[in-house]
Amino acid sequence: MATKEAAVAELTEMFQSSSAVVLTEYRGLTVGQLKELRRSLGENAKYAVAKNTLAKIAAKQAGIEGLDDKLTGPTAIAFVTGEVVDAAKALRNFAKDNPLLVITGGYFDGKPLGPEEVNKLADLESRETLLGKLAGAFKASLFGAAYMFTAPASKAVRTVDALREKQESAN
Repeated sequence: MATKEAAVAELTEMFQSSSAVVLTEYRGLTVGQLKELRRSLGENAKYAVAKNTLAKIAAKQAGIEGLDDKLTGPTAIAFVTGEVVDAAKALRNFAKDNPLLVITGGYFDGKPLGPEEVNKLADLESRETLLGKLAGAFKASLFGAAYMFTAPASKAVRTVDALREKQESAN
């Protein structure tokens, strides 16, 4: 009994410390394939096999609702602590190469997700890519603004120089 309570407490802590969770069915995957999946997730997520009844209790204790119907069959949970998009991509890519891994749903931003929503997350660009594009757009608009502010001044200087030359040649 104490081991079940400890397992629930550990799962509850993992649910609470995660920015997202992705539920998978792993029936038929070998130990080697599961190791490969954990390696592909890297630092972004911890992938753990969990008993459904204990996971349901832990999710409720963590304040997460809406996963009960997805916690059926042999379940493993990716507790995402890093970049959600990167973890979703790693799981989707692994599932493409290993059809026995089935993404059954997840939980992100206070809402339960279906498998298609997890795949939509995987289609997004990473945070770093989006920040890079945003920085590029800011730089381009700042360059345009700087050019706009300096153009009238340089045009005025050229006009004054032309007038001065014209006046000097008239004298």
